[in-house]
Amino acid sequence: MQSDDARYLKRKYKGGSLDVHPTEKALVVQYEVEATILGEMGDPMLGERKECQKIIRLKSLNSNTDIASLARKVVEECRLISPSRLPEVEQLLFYLQNRKKSAEKKEKKQIKPRDLTPFEGMELDEEANINSIDDYIELLYEDIPEKIRGATLILHLARNPDNLEELLQNETALGALARVLREDWKQSVDLATTIIYVFFCFSSFSQFHGLITHYKIGVLCMSIIEHELKRYDLWQDELLKKKKADILSNLKKEYEKALKKYHGLLTKQEQLLRVALYLLLNLSEDTRTELKMRNKNIVHLLVKTLDRDSEELLVLVVSFLKKLSIFLENKNDMAEIDTVEKLVKLVPCEHEDLLNVTLRLLLNLSFDTGLRSKMVQADLLPKLTSLLGDEAQRQIAMCILYHISMDDRFKSMFAYTDCIPQVMKMLFDCGEERIDAELISFCINLAANKRNAQIMCEGNGLKMLMKRALKLKDPLMMKMIRNISQHDGPSKNLFIDYVGDLAAQIGLKEEEEFVIECLGTLSNLTIPDLDWELVLKEYNLVPYLKDHLKPGSAEDDLILEVVIMIGTVSMDDSCAVMLAKSGIIPALIELLNAQQEDDEFVCQIVYVFYQMVFHQATRDVIIKETQAPAYLIDLMHDKNAEIRKVCDNTLDIIAEYDVEWGKKIQSEKFRWHNSQWLEMVENRQMDEAEPFMYGDDGEPFLQNGDILERPDLFYSSDGIIPVDGAISPEFFTDFQNGDLLGPHGFPSSVTKCLKDLH
Repeated sequence: MQSDDARYLKRKYKGGSLDVHPTEKALVVQYEVEATILGEMGDPMLGERKECQKIIRLKSLNSNTDIASLARKVVEECRLISPSRLPEVEQLLFYLQNRKKSAEKKEKKQIKPRDLTPFEGMELDEEANINSIDDYIELLYEDIPEKIRGATLILHLARNPDNLEELLQNETALGALARVLREDWKQSVDLATTIIYVFFCFSSFSQFHGLITHYKIGVLCMSIIEHELKRYDLWQDELLKKKKADILSNLKKEYEKALKKYHGLLTKQEQLLRVALYLLLNLSEDTRTELKMRNKNIVHLLVKTLDRDSEELLVLVVSFLKKLSIFLENKNDMAEIDTVEKLVKLVPCEHEDLLNVTLRLLLNLSFDTGLRSKMVQADLLPKLTSLLGDEAQRQIAMCILYHISMDDRFKSMFAYTDCIPQVMKMLFDCGEERIDAELISFCINLAANKRNAQIMCEGNGLKMLMKRALKLKDPLMMKMIRNISQHDGPSKNLFIDYVGDLAAQIGLKEEEEFVIECLGTLSNLTIPDLDWELVLKEYNLVPYLKDHLKPGSAEDDLILEVVIMIGTVSMDDSCAVMLAKSGIIPALIELLNAQQEDDEFVCQIVYVFYQMVFHQATRDVIIKETQAPAYLIDLMHDKNAEIRKVCDNTLDIIAEYDVEWGKKIQSEKFRWHNSQWLEMVENRQMDEAEPFMYGDDGEPFLQNGDILERPDLFYSSDGIIPVDGAISPEFFTDFQNGDLLGPHGFPSSVTKCLKDLH
């Protein structure tokens, strides 16, 4: 506004409320601007009011600051605050001075808009005025120094959010800034940094992202970042050459001079990288824009930047990578390069924000099994263990450790760190409070390893675990104990003292999940010295076990644990007899019918039969009073290898002790082998692609060679016939006499050959 126009426009400032900034050391002044257009006679013609705010940042405020002096200075320099409000300013400053840091730490550690601090080169001796914007635009058409000054003045305007709307309407200013950046960014780092900073101010607000896209600032920033990273590599090479040259000449002058220049260039370059990456991070709020960045290799550029030492730049880069890592394609890009290795070098570090965001990124990447393996190879395990003592980072470190512990290959490695004693202490420190899900889940995984379980049981470890689990009826704690109980050795023998406590839980109406874990723990106690008969009688468990074998009597998980428990106690002769007399075997057969599609149920029930046929009393019950052998014969050719194995072993024992069933079993095995041979022959005859051909001797043979002409596949009474094809005379004698013909007219020796072959 020109001075001679002042009579036509009148502005009036009215001070409002005064308060402290919620997170920064600053005062926030609310005020109102009333603009009135006056006529030639001074009469008001048009008026408008606008509410605004001003932030007064107090960087020098600390515990030793003189509050009274600072308050007077604030009132003197800010015309929006009336001198009469000096006591109020002093009170607010006193509050800021004593505001606890802990309250600030509770704020989520995350990069926020306008957190980008001013950098070297932004200082100005003059105050920018929105009414002088045309003059600043003119400077953009001058030489580089004037362009930097003009851009810096516009930047000072853009840093005030109240000016952004007005700048948005000035297409000339924004177009000139975009043109200068596109044409001159290689000539001056300061100029490029300042102009990008202007557009960064717009990028802090989603509604202005279209403006930045319109001027293609994002694409230009990607090119600038890529170019600067290449320059960095050249600087490194040049510095190394000078260092080698100085060593050879026994002088250090050239290298020291180059090193000083290098640090100056590096500071300016990192300022440029920070503001450019920050702008891109804001733009990546739109997933479509983020995809375009990914196509232009943003992940590789960010990972390359991890080699820098600037903590402020690293916080930004790692935050950007963390945001990108939630998408599979970006995670795969990170997996292709040495991302994990570079991140592990940052753990631990003194910069709390950098450490926190690095751990969060590693947590995102740890969902990938291959990247977890890289973390272990990069020696992250002991570093994470050391962070368990840091309350601020403990939970994230625990989550990553939990993911690593999911892999059986790495469970044993925890035994060689201080991890297990630490987590055990954390468990016991919880008292009767609820244990964090991450902590108890991690302990459950660790307990699945034998060496880890032994360390957990050292001292009063098992006693403390049992005491807490039984007192609080904690199913997760009991699951951990169950994992410990599965390992043979000294740790399993310690459970003898707690068999009664565990058995007592089964008869009570406890939570089903807790009972399942108690049953599972008892089922693991295959200890020779344990008197199972006494346990079953004292705690009256047989009726409970029988009642819970009925299909639908409980959840499948509980019924399965009951079956496994029966299999364990059936190893004891007297227990097996007790169970057989109670009618449990027919109940198992009924359950087998109901759960025949569930391989786990079938395998465990068959295992119970396997245990019971070892004992004379129960063997007779199974063979003579039930149809269990018939079910086993049906299952001997099941598609599940484990079921077939248990069935074969059980049937072998039955065949040895009962001639009649032995014949049936042998007949079924023969029929099975024979049917396979028939199926092969039928398939061969029906296969038109492989018809019978005739050799020179007039005898038929298969296109790929008659199987009967392969002497290496024949069997004799002594084993395989030698490769030279010599066949025993007995073979021809049997064939010529027609003795011992098989079911298809072949001599029995041929039948045996085919049976064994198939």
